[in-house]
Amino acid sequence: MEQKKVVMDADGLDRSLTRIAYEILEKNGGSEDLVLVGIQTGGVFLARRLRKKISSMEGRKIPLGILDITLYRDDLLTSHRKPLLGKTDIPFSLDGKKVVLVDDVLFTGRTIRAAMDALIDFGRPKLIQLAVLIDRGHRELPIRADFVGKNLPSSLWEAVSVNLTEKNGADEVVIEESR
Repeated sequence: MEQKKVVMDADGLDRSLTRIAYEILEKNGGSEDLVLVGIQTGGVFLARRLRKKISSMEGRKIPLGILDITLYRDDLLTSHRKPLLGKTDIPFSLDGKKVVLVDDVLFTGRTIRAAMDALIDFGRPKLIQLAVLIDRGHRELPIRADFVGKNLPSSLWEAVSVNLTEKNGADEVVIEESR
């Protein structure tokens, strides 16, 4: 029997994003040269929400890009599944920008490595920072998030799902056994 446990509800999710937005502005001394890039798919929704919060705080619209990392994955040739390509849309130069890469869950670090490889194809940022809603540990690469909504230690046998209104109809983070 599979057990789901809600570890973050809609209010907690919104509070975490608000805190992350403030932390991003504080660490970067405001929004000058700041851009957000969401990783397909969950990171895009979170990046849009962060953009709304930061733009409201700063009184100016923050540039937002969408990044698909499918072709940059290190398991592309070893996977038996045909890759589904998503949309990449970065309608601005990354040269000299402070890029905040946004994803929903940080796990092994391989997605973030692929995302950084992909970003470099769009220019040379001044710096790249990482914002994630959930950091569940189990890193395989030396990658850490600069901004974290919640650290959620989990076993390798558990699945952590970020459900968002835009894709699942509800805002919550759940953890469940995936054996």
